[in-house]
Amino acid sequence: MSNKIENLVKQLGKKGKNACLLMSNISSYKKNKTLENIAKIIEKNKNLILKANKIDLSNATKNNLNSAKIDRLSLNEERIKDIQDSLHDIINFEDPINKIIESRSRPSGIKIKKISTPIGLIGIIYESRPNVTIDAAALCIKSSNSAILRPGSESYQSCSALFNCINEGLIKTGLPEHLIQIIPTTNRTAVKKLIQMTDYIDVIIPRGGKNLVKLIQDTAKVPVFAHLEGIVHTYIHKDADPKMVENLILNSKLRRPGICGALECLLINKTFFHKYGLNLVNKLLDNGVEIRGDKLVNKIDGVKLANDEDWGKEFLDKILSVKVTDNLKKAIEHINKYNSNHTDSIITKSKNIANKFFSEIDSAIVMHNVSTQFADGGEFGMGAEIGIGTGKLHARGPIGAKELTSFKFIIEGKGVLRK
Repeated sequence: MSNKIENLVKQLGKKGKNACLLMSNISSYKKNKTLENIAKIIEKNKNLILKANKIDLSNATKNNLNSAKIDRLSLNEERIKDIQDSLHDIINFEDPINKIIESRSRPSGIKIKKISTPIGLIGIIYESRPNVTIDAAALCIKSSNSAILRPGSESYQSCSALFNCINEGLIKTGLPEHLIQIIPTTNRTAVKKLIQMTDYIDVIIPRGGKNLVKLIQDTAKVPVFAHLEGIVHTYIHKDADPKMVENLILNSKLRRPGICGALECLLINKTFFHKYGLNLVNKLLDNGVEIRGDKLVNKIDGVKLANDEDWGKEFLDKILSVKVTDNLKKAIEHINKYNSNHTDSIITKSKNIANKFFSEIDSAIVMHNVSTQFADGGEFGMGAEIGIGTGKLHARGPIGAKELTSFKFIIEGKGVLRK
């Protein structure tokens, strides 16, 4: 069985690599036409997609998936419309390929241009989120990359239905059929083979839970753009406006508790806490949030005492850890100790305090007086994202079409000889 899966993945790799090479002369018009066709095909097949999603949701309920995963897994007409909208957003972006990044002439007489190129064949491994199937495919098509998709078993029916729309769109427009492929098995051996296939795969992008990402980082031979868990903090400074705080915290936590930009740990300056903390915590409790607080917050009725594991934890649920800090310095120390370099936020009236927070917090996304739910490529005007890069090499923050590029140098001259 292992050899059969290895051969299967190897064949996908060969086809994907060849498809990527065929993209070198494909026009922006043709790439955009493909995305337009995919959007139309999704509309045509909307009922089939929703039917497939019902199968996944039924299985998820039987397998006791938590509410956050079920929320990410769920499709409805509105979410399908969002998927189509993201395709149209990507169509409207400038083509990121063959752009001159730098150019200069040297005293020797050579002219140097640095231009953007596709990365190549990208392996994308993801859990629960059917929309990633379209986002990943569309961004790869736009950036002339090829992709091998490996959705999780819990979303396999939904992702396969969406993949069929992609495949039909590629064929209809005349792009290489194997530009976007899906691994036709949920056997986990396929993941291991994919992340070690250095002959064909140029980069792996994992998007899922901590265990999935860690497994891939520990065992991959192919370079990885890691999307780690979203251990998202917000610090409330002593001068923050209490009404703004209430609105931002409720939205950051409750709009969609199961996404990676949802607030997971709230840090409150002690001066603010003594004035407004009771009202804020009670507001969260009234909205069904389970509060796990430090000893001071625990004095409020209904709050559970936090343990060591509650700091630095991604709950992906209506659970929030809350801690009172003496000052900004202590808040920054706490965040840099426990965060996952994803997204962290401050609420303050002071631009100077915010700038200090910006310079000392080591995260891909840092915010000031903004709901952390804006940690999203679509909200950044990128149309869609494959994930939030939490590493520091190449792609960091939302990974869109531009982040799926590399570069090469083009050197020109008129018979220039080196002395």
